[in-house]
Amino acid sequence: IIFHISEGTVTDVHVPGNSSQILLPYLQQANIKYTIIISDLQKVIEKQSGLRSCRNRRSVPGYNYEVYHSLEEIQSWMYRLNKTHSDLVHMFSVGKSYEGRPLFVLKLGKRSRPYKRAVWIDCGIHAREWIGPAFCQWFVKEALQTYQSDPAMRRMLNQLYFYIMPVFNVDGYHFSWTNDRFWRKTRSKNSQFRCHGVDANRNWKVKWCDEGASFHPCDDTYCGPFPESEPEVKAVAHFLRKRRKQIKAYLSFHAYAQMLLYPYSYKYATIPNFSCVESAAYNAVNALQSAYGIRYRYGPASSTLYVSSGSSMDWAYKNGIPYAFAFELRDTGHFGFLLPETLIKPTCTETMLAVKNITMHLLKKCH
Repeated sequence: IIFHISEGTVTDVHVPGNSSQILLPYLQQANIKYTIIISDLQKVIEKQSGLRSCRNRRSVPGYNYEVYHSLEEIQSWMYRLNKTHSDLVHMFSVGKSYEGRPLFVLKLGKRSRPYKRAVWIDCGIHAREWIGPAFCQWFVKEALQTYQSDPAMRRMLNQLYFYIMPVFNVDGYHFSWTNDRFWRKTRSKNSQFRCHGVDANRNWKVKWCDEGASFHPCDDTYCGPFPESEPEVKAVAHFLRKRRKQIKAYLSFHAYAQMLLYPYSYKYATIPNFSCVESAAYNAVNALQSAYGIRYRYGPASSTLYVSSGSSMDWAYKNGIPYAFAFELRDTGHFGFLLPETLIKPTCTETMLAVKNITMHLLKKCH
């Protein structure tokens, strides 16, 4: 259920079925406007996370990129690609999660020379945003399938390396499949509170726990006890720090809002290389729109979305990565985090155009 709680404010509310008869008359009486978007939320959740027999998990050619996959399926898919496409794919781990799961990354690209510039792509920092990991898998599929036939893709993989992390928040993502479809944070335990987890996109060492983040462990935007307290954040930050001269672009995929954001998130200010970044964003959203007519807003995260401190995008930019972007994928709230599987293909197809556009921009000199 979505209803307006004040002028210009929209809030998502999930209500137990037997409570709606009490809530709806109350809303009417209080003159609060509301719209029922999904009448049976549980049914939609079960449909998405239910294990369907039509999924072929045994071979990569039969892997279905148009359904959501569990963590186990995604990791098995990564293992298989590492074996079957060893000329272009190298799989490795950057560390372990709080619950001990490996943090796998795929290094994609032709090993043509010892040193190549690189692009980092991560998906699934927030567990419930399932379209993110779906896109990371789609990107890898497209890269491998079109390397021979598409001159742009061949140039990308010949001249650059792509570090792709399909599921950043592995513990949270697993939990969103097994326990709570709307889980957002990591799964670390707090000694003083019973609440679990930290917002992995508020835990970075850049204006940590300032505006747009919370000190309270039970909040969805909890910044953690200290910067990089989460092993997932610490491991990725360590990896990126070591390669900050090589990595020229940082792309992080979230949902939902249909936006392409760039720094700063934590303050209203213009970045030094604004003209290059802004032109890359402008061309990327135009390329994206050319597929299905979906319009993305673009601009600095603070003024386009909201102010938030301790984000991975700001951290990447502050650590010398000149092109740092956060995508907020489909939609704008109708389905929200429960984007239907029928929309995976169009969402990933249009996003692919934007990512290729940004990458080609990287390969040109921007002054």
